[in-house]
Amino acid sequence: MSVNQYIKPWTTEVKDGHLVIGGCDVVELVKKYGSPLYVIDEKTLRTVCKEYIEAFTEYPNVSILYASKALATSAIFKIVTQEGLGLDVVSGGEIYTAYKAGIDMSKLMFNGNNKQDWELESALDVGVGRISVDNFHDIELLGKITEQNNKTADILLRITPGIDCHTHEYIQTGHLDSKFGFDLTQVDDAVKLIKTTYPKINIKGLHAHIGSQIFDTAGYVDEAKILVKELARINKEYGLTLSELNLGGGLGVKYVETDTPPDIKHVANTVIKTLLAEFKEHNLSDIELYIEPGRSVISTSGVTLYTAGASKQVPHGTKYISVDGGMADNPRPAMYQAEYTCDVANKMDITEKETVTIAGRYCESGDILIKEISLPPIVSGDILCIYNTGAYNYSMASNYNRVQKIGMVLVNNSQSDIIVYRETLEDLISHDNIPDRLK
Repeated sequence: MSVNQYIKPWTTEVKDGHLVIGGCDVVELVKKYGSPLYVIDEKTLRTVCKEYIEAFTEYPNVSILYASKALATSAIFKIVTQEGLGLDVVSGGEIYTAYKAGIDMSKLMFNGNNKQDWELESALDVGVGRISVDNFHDIELLGKITEQNNKTADILLRITPGIDCHTHEYIQTGHLDSKFGFDLTQVDDAVKLIKTTYPKINIKGLHAHIGSQIFDTAGYVDEAKILVKELARINKEYGLTLSELNLGGGLGVKYVETDTPPDIKHVANTVIKTLLAEFKEHNLSDIELYIEPGRSVISTSGVTLYTAGASKQVPHGTKYISVDGGMADNPRPAMYQAEYTCDVANKMDITEKETVTIAGRYCESGDILIKEISLPPIVSGDILCIYNTGAYNYSMASNYNRVQKIGMVLVNNSQSDIIVYRETLEDLISHDNIPDRLK
C-alpha cells in the first residue's frame, strides 16, 4: 500500500495506553510544546517522497514537484528537496521561503492565476526554473518585466482541458468554467501573442491541473491525451519544439475508512502507459514530464493534537466535546465538509465507546471538526489526535477570534523539534498600529 492509502502516519503505535508517533508519546509532546499542536512525522514524509520518485522511474525524464500550497515551511521544503523533489510555488511568499531555506531555485515552478509584478520580478531575480502562464494578463506582465530587466523567462502555458474529476466543486480546477488557465479555444491567441510580441518569453510546454482529492485515475488518462494532442498540434502549426508537459497533481488520500484513493504506483503506471502510447501516435519524443503532488505527499504525515475542555449533552441529542482549537487551525470541515479520523491519545487501550461530536472553540456554530464519532468516554484534559492533517491545515490557518496560530513540531526516531513556533500575544498585535490622532 502507498502512504496515501493510510490514515495514520507509518510510525504510529501504542505504548502503555498512549499514542506514539515517530517514537514520541504525543501526550508528552503536548506537555512539552502546548496544545493545540501540529505534528509532522518525518519518516512518513520521506517515505512518500521516495515512493513518488520510485513510482516514476520508468519514465526517462520526470520532475516531481511538491505542491507547496499544501504545507509551506522552511523545514518541510528542506526535507522534500533532500529527497529529490522540486517545488510548485504559487506566491512570492512561497518563493521567498524556498530561497531563504537554500533550495535550488531552478527546481521551482511558479503557478497562479493573478501573479503580481513584484512576484514575477522576484521569480526572475532568484532564478525560478519555470513560470506557468495562466492568462493573457500574465503574458503581458511577464513580457513587460522581461523587457525592462533584459531577462528571459521559460514558461509553460496552463490550459483548462475540460475534465470533470468527480471531486468537490470548490476544488475542481480543470473543468471548462474555471478561473485557472487558457480555454482550448484561447491557446492559439496566446501562442501568437508571445511569438509576435515578447521575444524574451520562451514557451517550453503545456500545463494543466484537473483538481484535488482525486480517486479516479481516468481523469489523468483523459488529461494526458488532451495535453499530448495539443502539444503536437502547436508544434506542427507554429514550428515550435515544445517538449515539456505538466500534468499537475491532485491524488487523493485516505481521511476515513470509506476513502479509497489509488496507490501512487498505479497512478504512475497509468500515466506513463498513456503518455508513451500518445507520444507514439503523435510522433513525439524526449518529452519532459512534471507531476505536482501536494496533499498526497504531506497529508498522512501530519496530525493535530487537541486538549478536551467543556462538554455538553443535548437532552435526547448530541453530546459535544469542545477542544482548544477548531476552524482557525483546520478550516476544511467548515469549508469542504471534510471528514477526519480521531483517537483519544491517552486512552488507546480503553474499549468502552460513546458517540460524540468534536466541536471547536471558535464563535461559529459551524465550527465542528468531526460529527458523530465513536470514541472512549472523554473528560476535560484528555488529548485528542486528529489524523491526516498535514495538508491545508496550517497553510489555511487564521487568527480568527484573535487567537494565536499554533506551533508545529517534527518527530523522528524519538526526537522532536520545533519547525514552526507558536504565536504569542505580542505576535498578534505586532502589525497593529494606532494612528496619532487616536492617541
